[in-house]
Amino acid sequence: METVAIASQPQTAASETERLAYSVQESADLLGVDYFSVYRLIQRGKLRACRALRGKLLVPRSELLRLLKG
Repeated sequence: METVAIASQPQTAASETERLAYSVQESADLLGVDYFSVYRLIQRGKLRACRALRGKLLVPRSELLRLLKG
């Protein structure tokens, strides 16, 4: 029974790292910066974000990778 619990944990961790988009706060946490730093990047057009339901901003994973590579 313990083996099943251990086997399911990596799948959960893998699905979290493979998300298509992150909230502004999650993006800030991943980048190691403040929430407002990410928000300013979006306002200045240096980081693309999309509006989801209820107006929530989502930053695509590809944009975070592009920012880190550049």
